[in-house]
Amino acid sequence: MKAISTNSLKNNTNQFLLLAIGTALIAIHLTLVWRSEDINLFFNSILFWMAVSSFVGEKRSSLNLDSGITSSILGVLIIVFSSLRISSLTPSINNIWLTSFPFFSALGLALMASGVKGLKQYQKELMILFFLITPRLLILLLPTIDLSIVTAKFSTIILWYTGFQIVQSGVTISFPEVGKGIEVYPGCSGTEQIIQILGIAILFISMFPLYKWQKILAPILAATLAFMVNAARVALMAIFVARGNNNLFEYWHTGNGSQLFPVFTTLLFGCFCWFFFLRNEQENQDYTQV
Repeated sequence: MKAISTNSLKNNTNQFLLLAIGTALIAIHLTLVWRSEDINLFFNSILFWMAVSSFVGEKRSSLNLDSGITSSILGVLIIVFSSLRISSLTPSINNIWLTSFPFFSALGLALMASGVKGLKQYQKELMILFFLITPRLLILLLPTIDLSIVTAKFSTIILWYTGFQIVQSGVTISFPEVGKGIEVYPGCSGTEQIIQILGIAILFISMFPLYKWQKILAPILAATLAFMVNAARVALMAIFVARGNNNLFEYWHTGNGSQLFPVFTTLLFGCFCWFFFLRNEQENQDYTQV
């Protein structure tokens, strides 16, 4: 028989308890995000939670799980407050607590696990979850960011190259032949999509070993893709308006269709990263092994 020390048994019990609490918090968050019908946030939340879980899992054997009573109580209070706050509000796309809950719940869990002195062990994970809040936070703090005119111009170029006779004046895109058009408001300018994809880019940079030029290029590529995809969406909505198809316009403007474009942007960014950054690195490793 193999003797098991009391400390080892205690650590295993603590790890199991923390794992159970963390799993429950993730389940609560994803459930509420799903109910909010924010497909983009749901997709991004899964990515961020998977990344954080992977990082913690890789270093679980080296973590110092030693928390004092004060830190543990503080961690519990943060988790309870965040859980009550997010549960008491009606799930909606504009609810900033849906994006901030992962950060605060992870902070509380880290305090319970390792105390204030041990927070340094989780700085990467906390930073990743903080970037999930960044898009909504920046939009609230920096409402003056407006790419409407730039988006209108780029959408006009797309429509012109596809053969449409159009006139662009400021944020207005008009079809003179049918006497219809659209106005590009700040909410459709692509600002939020760009900020969101920048968070994904930072997540990508933190997960994979990249050269310095790749770390610089990745956010630029992400922002460019988000802007171009959103401009294509605006051009598509303009076509629907010109053809009098208001149902399709509403679907891609405020319906579920509007949330598919950010998801598509994320997938497109992932494909670009694999093809330009990771694939070559994998091939180099294969050659080295041979």
